[in-house]
Amino acid sequence: MLPVHVLPRVCALLGATTLLAAACAAPPPAATSRPAEGTTAPAGEPIYIGVSGPLTGPNARYGEQWKKGFDLALEEINGRGGINGRPLTYIFEDSQSDPKQSVLVAQKFVADERIIVELGDFSSTASMAASPIYQRAGLVQFGFTNSHPDFTKGGDYMWSNSTTQEQLSPAMAEFTVKEVGLKRIAVFNINNDWGKVTAQIFVDTVKRLGADVVAVESYLPDEKDFRSALTRVREAKPDGIALISYQADGALIAQQVEAAGLKVPLVGASSLHSPDFIRLGGKAVEGTLIRAQFLPTNPDPRVKAFVDKYRAKYNETPDFFATHAYDTMHLIAKAIELGGPTRRGVREALPKLRDVPSVIYGSVTFNPETRRVSNPQFVNLIVKDGDFVAWDGKLPTR
Repeated sequence: MLPVHVLPRVCALLGATTLLAAACAAPPPAATSRPAEGTTAPAGEPIYIGVSGPLTGPNARYGEQWKKGFDLALEEINGRGGINGRPLTYIFEDSQSDPKQSVLVAQKFVADERIIVELGDFSSTASMAASPIYQRAGLVQFGFTNSHPDFTKGGDYMWSNSTTQEQLSPAMAEFTVKEVGLKRIAVFNINNDWGKVTAQIFVDTVKRLGADVVAVESYLPDEKDFRSALTRVREAKPDGIALISYQADGALIAQQVEAAGLKVPLVGASSLHSPDFIRLGGKAVEGTLIRAQFLPTNPDPRVKAFVDKYRAKYNETPDFFATHAYDTMHLIAKAIELGGPTRRGVREALPKLRDVPSVIYGSVTFNPETRRVSNPQFVNLIVKDGDFVAWDGKLPTR
């Protein structure tokens, strides 16, 4: 956003570029959350966080889940008086997780002096396109769902509490081969940076473990018809199919697998752990196995307290993405408390954080060299009766 004193002259003379048009428009409203019942809202000047992510387009569901997690966390943070009497809030810009849009959002955020840290984007591709802008401006880009191994290599202002594909993909491969017991595996992967890196590491690990990859089918993000690919897969005679997909395309592939009469287990990446995968896929996704990072029925008191609050507020069970957003908002609040509500303060505080409570990880401490969380945890899930539940070790019947 351009400085306020410059806007009238610029808007009067120019209207040419997308960025200037956006800057001349009224700024998007900041998200607000009511404090919990029986508490008083902090009355100081708000502290602003910028969020770049999808609220429309094929990945909109992820942004919707983010907001639910953010808002529940803000109710708790601001219900306790905020940060030194100042409420924490966020401005969410819809990037559609498109690299071109994430760059424009980054330009707006770095020019808006109110914003002291940025969260997002959803995909590593969209985030990494914008990273140079945040790095030059000295604004932390906290890509909390960015699993591409190179994301935090973009500069010392790139941080993440996401596991990387160098951790997730081998874990998925080991689950597929050692625990599910598949020996001849066909792979479907979305053809973007995340999908290509994930698939390559997965395939290499499967082979190292002594199993065969009999087919690899890459597809474009907007692809809808997988019948030709499934014909090739059928001819390869796999004993299972790995889905390195997002929720919408993963659900569509599962439906077409069922329509093709391929009665083999489906093993999905953790990106499928979203309510839309079940809603969109229906009975076709029943029995899908997922190597995930969050189990809502975990009896740990911290997990149970969060799940109970989430269900009371939204009347649904939280998925990984809502939970991770909740964790992230609390983590960033701790960084602001420690370093102060400035861009430099957030950057200097992140490597100093120790054992910050987390629903996903138990606690978070960063590796200052990789700017990532140490010691990720994994759980094995299965879609059963329209829900994600702990896998009991038995192969599903399709």
